[in-house]
Amino acid sequence: MEYGTNQSGGMRLTPEQILKRQALAQTKKDEFQQLYQDAYEFALPQRQLYGVWEGGAIGSKKMQRVFDSTAINSTQRFANRLQSVVFPPQRRWCRLESGMDIPVDRKPQAQAILDLYGEKMFAILRQSNFDIAMGEFLLDLAVGTACMMVQPGDDVSPINFIPVPLFLVSYEEGANGQVDNVYRRMRLKGESIQRQWPDAEIPPDMQRRIADKPTDDIELLEASIYDANRGDYCYHVIDKHSKAELVYRRRKVSPWVISRYMKVAGEIYGRGPLMTALPDIKTLNKTIELLLKNASLAVSGVYTAADDGVLNPNTVKIVPGGIIPVARNGGPQGPSLMALPRSGDFNVSQLVINDLRGNVKRILLDESLPPENMSARSATEIVERMKELSQNLGSAFGRLINETMIPVVTKILEVMDERGLIDLPLRVNGLEVKVSPTSPLANAQAMDEVNAALQFAQLTREMGAEGQVAVKFGEMIDYLGDKLGVPAALRNSAAERVFAIEQQQAQDAQAMAAQMAMQQQGMAPPGQPTLPAPQGAM
Repeated sequence: MEYGTNQSGGMRLTPEQILKRQALAQTKKDEFQQLYQDAYEFALPQRQLYGVWEGGAIGSKKMQRVFDSTAINSTQRFANRLQSVVFPPQRRWCRLESGMDIPVDRKPQAQAILDLYGEKMFAILRQSNFDIAMGEFLLDLAVGTACMMVQPGDDVSPINFIPVPLFLVSYEEGANGQVDNVYRRMRLKGESIQRQWPDAEIPPDMQRRIADKPTDDIELLEASIYDANRGDYCYHVIDKHSKAELVYRRRKVSPWVISRYMKVAGEIYGRGPLMTALPDIKTLNKTIELLLKNASLAVSGVYTAADDGVLNPNTVKIVPGGIIPVARNGGPQGPSLMALPRSGDFNVSQLVINDLRGNVKRILLDESLPPENMSARSATEIVERMKELSQNLGSAFGRLINETMIPVVTKILEVMDERGLIDLPLRVNGLEVKVSPTSPLANAQAMDEVNAALQFAQLTREMGAEGQVAVKFGEMIDYLGDKLGVPAALRNSAAERVFAIEQQQAQDAQAMAAQMAMQQQGMAPPGQPTLPAPQGAM
């Protein structure tokens, strides 16, 4: 193996260099550990790997300190709602469009091909695990940072989507805040390594370990590193025990999709809505815990027992409840057993629980439609709620498009091109091919632009002769079709529309000429009744 600068001008790091860089990236990520750990513990306990990966029981209980499920339910609804308005399952949520670099005369042809590729892409997605993976991906995004791999699959499912918990991933940023290098810790049975990577070169020492204990897990490091000299990515799989490189590949694009909900200047890891709601979540959880303890005291009570030689506290059992041995109860001749007075009920919790739950739900966009026993909302109100959701997401929606939707589509098309499913010589860079969202949330925003264009056309029609020629109706038709996501195959191009108009005008002219000729000959046009002769005519 040759490391350093190779003959093609690319840069290849040694396994020792990669492990060193991964350790440094992990150190920077550990600064967020307590913040992420609290968010996962109280809102996503099922995906909480802190303390489990290092040797804890895989099936251990992860909700020992959780006393309220509001954050858990609202986080699940946040992910479901975000998926339904941005990546709706079993539906088209984007459209491939020709960019500005495509010549105008070739745009209709290019758009027809891109529409065909888009249909094929979504046909593959419907048969893959994309919807399942995206649901888990958006759960992690609620915390702040979500990770997913897009890998080639098999003949049944050509593309495989792997959502990876952030706990196992560390990364480095490059120029312009883009994620360049991604490192993933993973454990795999020794006998499965060759099946997962058929081109893996396993050293003799590792072969012996696998032969002796084929079902034991081997700790590996998966690294995707950007090569600035060639503009592509180096893909490595390294055995952390022997520091041997098992797999080395070159890829045009990184298999990783790293998305941040919101990012603070100077930080490379994201902060999601759960970070904002975490103080309310912790306060609500503690309030419920104290309320349950108070309820337990109210139900079972705590008792004192006089140690007078007659009553033996060790043999007396009051279930449920506890007994506290004391010298006497209420003076020398006090009762042998009496209830312990309590300081009061913790009823103040009821004043804040509903407010805290409302705050958590609002932060996580968990504002549902009214129950079935209430009056139904109108369609206008539902549309306005969709617009309000778009406004509440704000910059997070733009980051979701730029860091999730566009990279996912780019990597899907790259895998399809590698497998020969399509032939795409163009780049998805916004200039040659651009990705336009067509999800319900994007359509709600596009309808504002459509309504503005239609209103302008309607107003100009009432402004005299100059207003009649103020709108380029041909271009407006294409504009409205693009905004509404209508495929090019269902629309006539500008040249086809001009030809159809000329044909219709020619047919109208022929019909007019035939009608005039018949009138000159004193004959009624076909299909029209002959006028009766005036009365009295002989």
